[in-house]
Amino acid sequence: MAKQTVPPLPLPKNWTQKVRSAAVHAIALARLALTTALGQANSADPGSVRIARLTDEFLLIKEEMRIKDGRMAGIHAQRRPDYLPFERLAILQLRAARGWSQSQTAERMLITPATVAAWTGRLDEEGPTALVQMREPVNRFPDFVVYLVRRLKTRAPPWGRCASPSSWPGQDSTWARPQWRGCWRLPPGQGQPSLTCTIEQSVRLAPTRSGMWILSFVPTAAGFWVPWLPWALPQRWPFCWWVGIIVDHFSRRIMGVAVFTQNPTSVAVRQMLGRAIRNAGCAPSHLITDQGTQFTDEGFRRWCKRRGIRQRFGAVQKCVSISVIERLMRTMKSEALRRILVPLDRRAFRREVGLFVEWYNGHRPHSTLQAATPDEIYSERRPGSRAPRFEPRRGWPRGSPCAGPPAWVRGRCGQRIALDVTHLADRRHPPIIELKLAA
Repeated sequence: MAKQTVPPLPLPKNWTQKVRSAAVHAIALARLALTTALGQANSADPGSVRIARLTDEFLLIKEEMRIKDGRMAGIHAQRRPDYLPFERLAILQLRAARGWSQSQTAERMLITPATVAAWTGRLDEEGPTALVQMREPVNRFPDFVVYLVRRLKTRAPPWGRCASPSSWPGQDSTWARPQWRGCWRLPPGQGQPSLTCTIEQSVRLAPTRSGMWILSFVPTAAGFWVPWLPWALPQRWPFCWWVGIIVDHFSRRIMGVAVFTQNPTSVAVRQMLGRAIRNAGCAPSHLITDQGTQFTDEGFRRWCKRRGIRQRFGAVQKCVSISVIERLMRTMKSEALRRILVPLDRRAFRREVGLFVEWYNGHRPHSTLQAATPDEIYSERRPGSRAPRFEPRRGWPRGSPCAGPPAWVRGRCGQRIALDVTHLADRRHPPIIELKLAA
């Protein structure tokens, strides 16, 4: 049998000068080919594809850590930056989760075994100069449980989901504080709870309706100016309106709105908050705002303190610090204000904003709320998305899962349905969509 010869591969001139860029491009093409192949194989064998993706991700993270550790190892040990106190505690927790010895910990974290021994021996030091500290102090047992669950979820994931104590020591109404303090409390009339669920679920048993509010202001549209004088237009009436919005963080419900002719003052903000508190029947425990002059005013701080409201500020130039209300503002602009001719009369504009609030609270489902509306979550009603659903497919198994949130099939499969679209107050921009049985 004749031996097959491989034809020579023609190489371009000066190819050795492009070796480094060719290696980078080849790896990028391999990544693209692998992603395409895994995407096509996902429908046939999703389990094997998931294992392949996890293996690939593990190898990439390992290579990333090798590069970073090599850079830090090139620095003399005495010139390396010190770990912060809470980082030292995180290293000791990682050591406990991994089961490392002192030498293994020192080798992985680029420190000496004596340093690890010193940290371990001084774990329980007190005071601001302690060598090992927590990022936030933990002085109550509920806070310790919440902290421990968070650590278990990252250091020992199976235990973060499965830890389930049979009972809790007697605590007050703040026994179940989660990540957002003040958002949850024990339901009235309940004493010492007996838990059969996980710790992660137990800290979220009963939300308060108005635990945390977010307040911000937005003009009716951005860019009411041109960048040259003398035609620059100020952001005030009649060129634009300012809309103040208060949102309940838990239910995403709009608790109050107000319309201003210009950027409101601290007094106007207090009046708006007072009306919202009277309508809700209670004041929030926390109020999150940006760092505008209305909210940093000393009079506004005293006003909040008299009503037991704790102020919290979003980070400067960080769009995600108050992302909940910023997303609401985007919805109001894109789904309401930019679809109508904004009226110059204040009463007419208030009516348009009021219709949007009614539609948003009562008819607009949210993916964050598992397709429920803010009014359903705030009023603790059973969400309509959880009701039995219509199934138009004849051969669909009744027990098969459907798109989230899951719901049982109403009646028999293969039903004919009709899409009923109505509009609130004859406004075309806020539609109300319902599914009904076709005649």
